[in-house]
Amino acid sequence: MDTSVDGSLDYDTVDLLRRHAAWRLLRADHAPLVVSFLARVFVAENVREIAASALVDRLDDTLYALNQRLGAGTYPRAAKAYLDDWSATEHGWLRRFYPPGSDEPHFDATPALEQAVSFLSSLRSRAFVGTESRLNTLFDLLRQMALGTETDPERRLTELRLRRDALDREIERVSRGELDMLDPSAQRDRFQQFGDMARELLADFRQVETNFRELDRALRVQIASFNGAKGELLDEVLSSRGSITDSDQGRSFGAFYDFLLSADRQAEFKALLDQVLGLDALAGADERLRDIHYDWLAAGERTQATVRLLSAQLRRFLDDRVWLENRRIGEILRGIEAHALQLRDAAGPLPGAELEETAPRLVLPMERRLYTPKRRTAVDSDGITAGEGDFESDALYEQVYVDPAELGGAVRDALTSRPRVTLTSLVADRPLRRGLAELVTYLSLSGDGFTVVFDEDNTDELSWDDDDGTRVATVPRVTFVRAGFAAVAPDANDDGEERRDD
Repeated sequence: MDTSVDGSLDYDTVDLLRRHAAWRLLRADHAPLVVSFLARVFVAENVREIAASALVDRLDDTLYALNQRLGAGTYPRAAKAYLDDWSATEHGWLRRFYPPGSDEPHFDATPALEQAVSFLSSLRSRAFVGTESRLNTLFDLLRQMALGTETDPERRLTELRLRRDALDREIERVSRGELDMLDPSAQRDRFQQFGDMARELLADFRQVETNFRELDRALRVQIASFNGAKGELLDEVLSSRGSITDSDQGRSFGAFYDFLLSADRQAEFKALLDQVLGLDALAGADERLRDIHYDWLAAGERTQATVRLLSAQLRRFLDDRVWLENRRIGEILRGIEAHALQLRDAAGPLPGAELEETAPRLVLPMERRLYTPKRRTAVDSDGITAGEGDFESDALYEQVYVDPAELGGAVRDALTSRPRVTLTSLVADRPLRRGLAELVTYLSLSGDGFTVVFDEDNTDELSWDDDDGTRVATVPRVTFVRAGFAAVAPDANDDGEERRDD
């Protein structure tokens, strides 16, 4: 029977979380090295981007110190090997990338590292655990949600009047010198909660940046697999890009970043923080919190820069896709132009189709004639008599059959080494064996891979031997042209061979 810790961490969920990068980090053999080094660089110092050479140098110093203290060979590998291992896909504790304009890889921590560091920090025993400020914060959040979603004006006015009356009473007490002061315990309670929330907020920026990258990656997959028209693609891109900004993540981050960019808010925040850190009860507090709002600004600007970079990359991605489509269209058009130029100078009828009319002819069903049966023709076989003739019928049984496929193959064999060949040179290499029938078959050839060009202005003499001696036939000059070459008959030399152009 499955048990659940808080209603969501059932058995299957926990089993799935075991494959999370933060879980793998906690179970790693060198987890103390990974967490301590990366937490110091990327969390404690709030580094959002560091060059590989600088990170290798820092890790080298750390490995040298640990090997000196724990014994030589405790961490035998090179610093670069460790960083490559930590940024591999199967680990995912570092994100390796190339910034624009740089050929050196850079590193940044992943949200998994932030989560592991936060979990380990929560395991440390705390001398003081405040609860009052958290309860007050919960009440304030509930009041904000209840008042912010109230649609009845009267109920809103009632709530505002109650808050005004409370402020008036407090003003009267202060005027009489009655001041409600926070004791040192309450001060430390609230400052502890402030520090926890400030650090958590700083850590959440990496998760926000990662979420934006995931949304952009999903959009790129959608574009790459899109098969519709360009207009539909642009609609999808604009709507999906808008969904990144209009998502809960985008709206919340936008509101927070606008708050940070307000000069008045920054001045008020700094003044309040300086006043709080000057309290005697908070002596020895983490001084890094004094400039936490500057860390927020740096992290927020980093996230905004990531969004701008993703937008620029997405635009280039779309431009490249459009350029490839336009290039393909240009190649098709150039191919059509090349075929048109080849056919322009071709002799004889051009290939194509003829249209009898330039517009369709409409024939309504009722305008068609009804079916008319064909008239039968009577055949009268009476009175047929046998004819008389004194000719010889031996010629009927001495017919010669010439296979056109065989001659076509001979023409294609000859065109393998040259673009065109005349019938004269073809017969010179392959004499006529079946006389006039074979010659006539050559003249009537038509097949795939070549065209036949007849030059009526020039003639050639072809000869063959039969039982009655040598016979000679004068025919127009015939040229077989390989497909894809200009159908122009070449001049013949005195020996009957083709003249080839360079």
